[in-house]
Amino acid sequence: MTADIVVLSNGPGEVTTWVRPVVKALRQKLGHDRNQVRISVVLSPCPNSSGKEAAIARSFPEVDRVQAAEHFWQFLLWGKTFENWDWRQRGVVVFLGGDQFFPVVIGKRLGYRTVVYAEWDARWHSMIDRFGVMKPQVADRVPQKFAHKFSVVGDLMQEAQGEGVGKEKTSPLAIELIGILPGSKAAKLMQGVPLTLAIAEYVHAKRPQTKFVIPVAPTLDLETLASFANPQKNSFVKSFGFSGATVIVPDDSRSTAMPTYDYPILKTEAGLCVELWTRSPAHDLLSQCCLCLTTVGANTAELGALAVPMIVLLPTQQLDAMRSWDGLPGLLANLPFVGSAFAKVINWLVLSRIGLLAWPNIWAQEMVVPELVGKLQPQQVGDMVLDFLDHPEKLADIQAKLRSIRGESGAAQKLATLVKEEIER
Repeated sequence: MTADIVVLSNGPGEVTTWVRPVVKALRQKLGHDRNQVRISVVLSPCPNSSGKEAAIARSFPEVDRVQAAEHFWQFLLWGKTFENWDWRQRGVVVFLGGDQFFPVVIGKRLGYRTVVYAEWDARWHSMIDRFGVMKPQVADRVPQKFAHKFSVVGDLMQEAQGEGVGKEKTSPLAIELIGILPGSKAAKLMQGVPLTLAIAEYVHAKRPQTKFVIPVAPTLDLETLASFANPQKNSFVKSFGFSGATVIVPDDSRSTAMPTYDYPILKTEAGLCVELWTRSPAHDLLSQCCLCLTTVGANTAELGALAVPMIVLLPTQQLDAMRSWDGLPGLLANLPFVGSAFAKVINWLVLSRIGLLAWPNIWAQEMVVPELVGKLQPQQVGDMVLDFLDHPEKLADIQAKLRSIRGESGAAQKLATLVKEEIER
């Protein structure tokens, strides 16, 4: 029996934290013989896209073919891929990000069964063959006549992080480690990089034993990251009282009179060295952090799944700069000419419900991790960080709450089982 598996996904978070573990589980479940089972990844447009999602998907050894997001609409509308792929008679469309209507259309066009992973909402119940949901509450809202299609598989985000939990500390840095996750898109990096680096300088001046690390997003290169810490390229650097920073890679340090570094760093004007961790995924590193400073988005779900305490930062020095929302809000906020106005309105509406922006807070429907919004300043946030470090019992309490709200493990294997069952049908 030969079959094609078509994985539909979109943004950088979905590709790295959903697609990666699922395609690995599919190969474990269905075998590595490409003549029997072929895995194709088709990407759809996403406002958070960096343009590197296709390259990341191609790096997964389990995947055979990848189509980038710019060719998605012709595939959805006409069924033709950019490279004119052939299709086997039997197959399954697996939804791992985007619009849940996409697998309906593509499944019908190819004559394939459909499996949807649903975190919070499941749609098109009559047109989708199987749903793997994160929690029972998703299935509880479904009409009884469709209940047989639903299986609780657990939290794919936790599945993606599992490989980093329980490992020995491997970072060259000290134990009191704070992770900095300013995002991967320019809209967030513009304010997030100078703010978090200024916070790090403030904390380090009062607590020199504290070390800092930035797990660099796989869609982001070091020079681009460093440009957001450069006052000549980013006007927001001085807004936070920050003087700037430059990137130093090991070869640079060995060819000058600078101290030798074994890994890339961002060195601030005040002399603070922040490690740049370029291995991906960085779950083993994040699991070592006693605290993380992060923006809103998929980062908060990753940290929540790892039970790493965090402070979620949403600076509003330029409200319309935050145009990285998912779905229709993100598309409206990025429209030519009128996008800025839409962005301001959307951000105002979103910020009015502050307290439920970080994923752990959404899951728990309460403030598990602090969310700070407004015209944030380094000293304000730095004092909160110092309070946490001085009172580790507060961090332990957050960690315990994060562990209590995580979904079940083993989601990728359970989802792969659903796909196998649909192939056999």
